[in-house]
Amino acid sequence: MNYDVLIIGGGASGLACAVRLLKSGNKLRVGLIDAGDRFGKKLSATGNGQGNISNLDMSCGHFHGGNIPLVEKIACADPYAGTELFDCLFEADEKGRIYPSGRQASALVDSLNKNICLSGITARILNCKITRLNKTGDVFEVSDGVKQHETAKYVVLCTGGKAQKQFRTDGSSYSLAQKFGHKLTPLYPSLVQLKTETKYIRTLKGIRADCVVSAYADGQLLKKVRGDVIFTDYGVSGNAVFSISSYVADKPEAMLSIEFLPDFTEREIEDSISARKIAGWETTELLSGSLHNQIGRAVIGRSGGASVKDIVKTIKNFTLPVLGTLGFDYAQVTRGGIDMDGVTDDLESKFVRNLFFAGEILDVDGDCGGYNLQWAFTSGTTVANAILKRI
Repeated sequence: MNYDVLIIGGGASGLACAVRLLKSGNKLRVGLIDAGDRFGKKLSATGNGQGNISNLDMSCGHFHGGNIPLVEKIACADPYAGTELFDCLFEADEKGRIYPSGRQASALVDSLNKNICLSGITARILNCKITRLNKTGDVFEVSDGVKQHETAKYVVLCTGGKAQKQFRTDGSSYSLAQKFGHKLTPLYPSLVQLKTETKYIRTLKGIRADCVVSAYADGQLLKKVRGDVIFTDYGVSGNAVFSISSYVADKPEAMLSIEFLPDFTEREIEDSISARKIAGWETTELLSGSLHNQIGRAVIGRSGGASVKDIVKTIKNFTLPVLGTLGFDYAQVTRGGIDMDGVTDDLESKFVRNLFFAGEILDVDGDCGGYNLQWAFTSGTTVANAILKRI
């Protein structure tokens, strides 16, 4: 079949691009292809299934990769920009994270799918892994190498990165762009659990704590984040760790510093411990009630327990060397991708006309908290707007 626009990849950015094109009223022949068995499958799992799609603090400091000024222009102008794609209400929580009021990510997927159907999409093709992309004259030829063969004037690559291959994103689709001269920056798992030294946390598996986590490499502070830390048998997880992970993914000798009791000063903690010590409490119970018992004992054990000041210092600076990550299979997003130097401000290829990119396939990733979906939605609509202007 011949299309005006063929979108390869039915994730957040591909769906956003399709909705914008179809709602323009131009009666375009739009095709949407995905390697999986359902459009928006990864989107339905975001924000622990609640659909955290953006953040009130939509500043460029939360994004990483190439051409951050362009990312700021596209994604940061309006934190509610992506909500225009849906027919529902949205609200922000106390941390600025924007969710649908019903707190169901699956409902967002349903809304996008309903919109493209009601707007008259020409074709929706699932379970189709595109392996060939060629251009002859002004026409792109797209194929799965077996039976699926389509042609289009415009092609939008929204195939995602290398993270979470259960969503059929294994990194192989980068080659579709590389054959046209596009470069691929180094790839790392991001928003992922971290492997650490476990000597001092073996008794803490499954325990969650509200902490400030700082990441260091070569003596330099990379990032400081407050949030949940979950201790595991391999290291640490939790939203604070996810947020830190993109900063240490390419640092082979990174170090985490965990600060327990971040709302209390060293003097306040020292006074509390001293009072118990004077009252005759067992050393192992000096932090009982102030910290989870197991964490308190781990801190005291690591500090040696003899000095109150040493205990306090360990509370405020519980260090763990980073040994690596759990890898792409567990990562929420990919750090790295198609080099932004190879695309225009409209996210069009500089090497082949009418080839566009949106979403995670590009060398752009964001912190935990709705930033990656904001990039997906706004980059998808940016591409759609560019195509509509050209048409």
